[in-house]
Amino acid sequence: MFGKYRKDGNMLGKRYAQRIKEQLQLVEETQWKEVEKAARLIAHSIKEGGLVHIFGCGHSHMLAEEIFYRAGGLVPVNPIFETSLMLHEGAVKSSMLEKTEGYASMILERYQPQPNEVMIIVSHSGVNAVPIEMAMEAVKKGLKVIAITSSAYSQVPSRHSSGQKLYELAHIMIDTHVPYGDALIAIPQLKVNIAPSSTVVGAFILNMLIAEVIEELLHLGIIPPVFVSGNVEGGFEHNQSYIQQYRSRIRHL
Repeated sequence: MFGKYRKDGNMLGKRYAQRIKEQLQLVEETQWKEVEKAARLIAHSIKEGGLVHIFGCGHSHMLAEEIFYRAGGLVPVNPIFETSLMLHEGAVKSSMLEKTEGYASMILERYQPQPNEVMIIVSHSGVNAVPIEMAMEAVKKGLKVIAITSSAYSQVPSRHSSGQKLYELAHIMIDTHVPYGDALIAIPQLKVNIAPSSTVVGAFILNMLIAEVIEELLHLGIIPPVFVSGNVEGGFEHNQSYIQQYRSRIRHL
């Protein structure tokens, strides 16, 4: 039944690769101005000694890891890791907790963000309670919020009692253009789509954003604090001074 995909040159992996390339090009073409705005916001916060906080639930938490303690990445990145919202402690539990109100404020309090710092919240649906409340709490504390989310999910009702969605609370929204349901490839025989796009697109956006922040810092006359790989000659020594500088402020260093 499925052999015709290869015979026709319609290989699913190839189709996915093509769709991802189209998705990344769409994001670059439509979201560049928002990326520039976000980069300026972050660069000016770093100039004043601020951190970049980043948060996501479920699979989105991987994008917080993507830019934390990363070779070629910025040093002052403070990821908010709440293990109960990650999949390795129970995928179903994580999904249920993400919809629970009153949880975000307790999480954020442990990370002690400061006014005028920046919070990046990654949630491709942008409708669950915890990401929404994380944005609310961040705004209350005087942070600027950048949402990485998908406008295609705006058709889904909010799961927060306020009725609000993540993009409505953000100072800047970067649209992933991830389709409703995330998966890209339709297979009629399965009656469901396969091959999700959100992680690839989210990582692309974040690394594009970090590169722009570094450029903006250079324009401001600031040498950007950047990690190098610990596996290259001199890498450990290069990183050590930054680790000592930020260890007391970045919880997971």
